[in-house]
Amino acid sequence: MKTLSRKQREVQEREARILEVAQELLVQHGYHGLSMDRIAEVLEYSKGTMYQHFSCKEEVLLALANQALAVRLQMFRCAAAYRGRTRERLIATGLASELFVKLFPHHFTVEQVIRLPSVWEKTSPRRRDAMRAFEMQCIAVIGGIVRDAIACGDMELPTGTSPEHIVFGLWSMTFGALSIAMTSVSLSDAGLQDPLAVLHENQSRLVDGYGWRPLSHEYDYQATAEKILSTVFSAESRAAAARNRA
Repeated sequence: MKTLSRKQREVQEREARILEVAQELLVQHGYHGLSMDRIAEVLEYSKGTMYQHFSCKEEVLLALANQALAVRLQMFRCAAAYRGRTRERLIATGLASELFVKLFPHHFTVEQVIRLPSVWEKTSPRRRDAMRAFEMQCIAVIGGIVRDAIACGDMELPTGTSPEHIVFGLWSMTFGALSIAMTSVSLSDAGLQDPLAVLHENQSRLVDGYGWRPLSHEYDYQATAEKILSTVFSAESRAAAARNRA
């Protein structure tokens, strides 16, 4: 590994500090309360120094989103490495998504904001490419589990269906449910007291429909989830529980 020069280390440290302050300001004041001037003021940096690292606040947001995606990718890889049946490994990735949102809700919000055309169009191709690369790697992790299921006989896909079809179905269902659960104030009024439990039920019905064995009525996947939370994600589970109590 190439050793960084002192100047390169200083540049990295300064950029990390900018992102740290930007995250704090975003939490306190929201997207519209975040600005390059405010970050510079908190850090006592000149505008010139700020613009050496980021051309605009949208670039800062995309850098934060990429940080979040890197964390989630690592959690996905840990989940996929779980020693169990393929469907248990899939459950582990779903739990990773939920824990990520519980532990880093503001990162999850940033990830959604950055997709707005008015924000995305102001960002650089370099950071856009980085975000696409992280997303593709996350998709590849789930797709790999689907392919393993096919290879070992746990599932047989219908003609014309690809593993990515299942990945997209689960991704859209999970992302949508978590987004709604984070932002809606009407779920309990609609009779949805435990939206994550409903999400789990819908995920099970989706993969049951593809015949991914063992089917939900043939196996105790709740026990699997509890085991994963107490082993693979024990530290994250404790941190999420502590956050809920705070």
